[in-house]
Amino acid sequence: MPAIRRIQSHDARYDLPEGAGSDAIHTNPQYGYAVTMLEDDSGRSGTGIAYTLGGGTHLVCNAIKLLSEPLLNQDLEVLMANFGTIQRQIAEEPRIRWLGPHKGVIHLALSSITNACFDLWAKSRGVPLWKLLLDLPSESLADLIDFTYLDEVLNRKEFVALIEQHRESRPSRERILKEGYPGYDTSVGWIQYSREVIRDNVKRAMDQGFTAMKLKVGLKDSDEDFRRASLVRETAGDAATLMFDANQIWSMPQALRVGLRLNELHPFWLEEPTEPDDVLAHQTLARALKPTAIAVGEAVSNRILWKNFFQAQAVGICQADCTRLAGISEYLSVVAMAKRFGVPVVPHVGDMGQIHQHMVFFNHIALDHPVRFLEHIPHLRDHFVHPAHVSGGAYYPSEEPGCSTSLKAFP
Repeated sequence: MPAIRRIQSHDARYDLPEGAGSDAIHTNPQYGYAVTMLEDDSGRSGTGIAYTLGGGTHLVCNAIKLLSEPLLNQDLEVLMANFGTIQRQIAEEPRIRWLGPHKGVIHLALSSITNACFDLWAKSRGVPLWKLLLDLPSESLADLIDFTYLDEVLNRKEFVALIEQHRESRPSRERILKEGYPGYDTSVGWIQYSREVIRDNVKRAMDQGFTAMKLKVGLKDSDEDFRRASLVRETAGDAATLMFDANQIWSMPQALRVGLRLNELHPFWLEEPTEPDDVLAHQTLARALKPTAIAVGEAVSNRILWKNFFQAQAVGICQADCTRLAGISEYLSVVAMAKRFGVPVVPHVGDMGQIHQHMVFFNHIALDHPVRFLEHIPHLRDHFVHPAHVSGGAYYPSEEPGCSTSLKAFP
């Protein structure tokens, strides 16, 4: 049986085209990954990624080196058979835990390490991640998760029951594998794009089959936000699904004022309207801005904070991201909680959809989460060995073994 014999970390940063990736907070971002590379004794490698915006990625790589030490010489199948427990042991390493806990640089390192374990595991079994997860028995899925601190809303027994509840009806949902999972286009409206560029991008997205798209908002001039948003609505038409993303820029009163005005354009959601840890502010906005949903996720750092959002009814769209949480394992606990609380899942896709293309098929088939759509940002496609297959505005399942995270720079 394969064992992990070598562990490396890499700082991967990629410049973007002018204006791309810009929002109300991040004016000149790179897209970056803190990369974990695991190699087994057959020479097979697994690649894990945690998403960054360039700066500080080296800090996450340093943390990967510290946290990954317990994995060396571990038998891969034994590791994954008890992964939830081992992940907790790594996360709770007493000398390092104080630097988090369960957030920031340390948690991103755990994300990258975890995702590398899943990639290597799926490759060793010769199947794509979505199939690996769907084929696992319910108890084995539960073994992947650390349920610590979730007892009052989701324990191991309840998770297993949730998976079993929807197992018999899976065939009725498996057609999504042939039909494709709808995408939405974020790249139409980065905040530094001119109105002319936005108009052209909306038309191009519609020509490519996208019927949903997102605009960045949060300018100092909220009137200009509204003008740009109106332009997208006028260009896309009333039938299009629009979302607006403030990237945490507003105070709660600002978010309420601007959000109520944007509601005139009938958006599906308003994303990250205020500080991402402020559960009660999001609760207030969720109540005041209905029927527009409040969407959060890319900066909700762990399952405990997610538990609080769900309990407070402060989130209408769960944008859990397995490259920002503690990897695929913690993601599974979050989407299971989302199902129990009746909150749809539309993952944040800082990783260009590479892992989340697998996860949305699992969400729908295994948990009967409704089909919404998956974010599409195409800027880093060419850096992946097997980029996500997107056609006609939809994602189609990968058939390549692994998590689709192998990067050309680190073969």
